[in-house]
Amino acid sequence: MGSWRRAEAAVVPPALRLQLGLTAVLAALTVLALGVLYAGDSEPGPVDARIGTAAYDVGSPWRHVALALDFLGEPAGATALVVTLMAGCLLLRRPRAAALVAAGAAAAVVAATLLKSLVGRTIHGGGNLSYPSGHTAFATALALAVALTATGRLGLGRTAGTALMLGAALTAGAAMGWAQVALGAHYPTDALGGWCTALAVVPAAAWLVDRMADRAAGPMADRRTDGTTERPAGRTAGRRADPSTDRRADRMAGRTAGPPSGTGRREVR
Repeated sequence: MGSWRRAEAAVVPPALRLQLGLTAVLAALTVLALGVLYAGDSEPGPVDARIGTAAYDVGSPWRHVALALDFLGEPAGATALVVTLMAGCLLLRRPRAAALVAAGAAAAVVAATLLKSLVGRTIHGGGNLSYPSGHTAFATALALAVALTATGRLGLGRTAGTALMLGAALTAGAAMGWAQVALGAHYPTDALGGWCTALAVVPAAAWLVDRMADRAAGPMADRRTDGTTERPAGRTAGRRADPSTDRRADRMAGRTAGPPSGTGRREVR
């Protein structure tokens, strides 16, 4: 008998579903609030002015670090990073995680691009839309996807999983956000908006990946890995036996069975 096909674990661990949902809602509200506050603006806000003076125009070697991080958010670097992470997930036999890497990154970039057109905040001229930072959203989305995969694979609980998820998102978002501010491509609040954009859309992308994977795996639930099928036990175990069939079987058995063991025919003299 073949072994059953083992179902892959969901990319959203059950222990983190509530935390992810609440985080997504709070992040979406933050993105909306900042978007309304800076809609159509082209100047740094009070928070941007305070933080920006310490981060703008960094010198060597930090500028090289910022340029390297910025490259990871450009089309060539982003593509290489996504392909590498997807390949790693597939090597670990986690196709759902690979799908989340692609879906989460795409959702974050698309959401950031749409929000830029809607908000209309600019930097260094009218053609440079800045809110939210797409680079920061992209980096945060990848970090979240990796953290969710690690949480499921390591079997982390609610506290450890939440800490890993937020820690990874904060580290990646802060690093890429700093690079964008240091290079003068975004205001600090743009980076914050990009970080929150990823926190808002990645949980939705993860839910969609799980939903589609579960639906696709449904027809294979009763199929074995060797290609054979097996009738569920409930279909035969609950079937009521036919008494007449049993009696006919007993009579047929009596006709064909030999004499009981230890006895024979009576000798006629």
